Amino acid sequence: MAWAGWGAGAAGAGSAGGPSRGFLWAMVVGAGVVTGALATERSPLALVGAAAVVYFALRASGRFGPRGDA
Repeated sequence: MAWAGWGAGAAGAGSAGGPSRGFLWAMVVGAGVVTGALATERSPLALVGAAAVVYFALRASGRFGPRGDA
């Protein structure tokens, strides 16, 4: 059976409107914690984590991603 993730059409999770703002803010916090841990280890992957924090913050604030007014 194929996985029906976000954007998978009428039967997929994307049909419900995507992740909630609360979930996205939780992702900002979680990505921030992981990024902090990676930065203390001086891992270059901390840059990827920082990009994830920015991405999720933009999504959570409504500045990036699908608009509800369309």
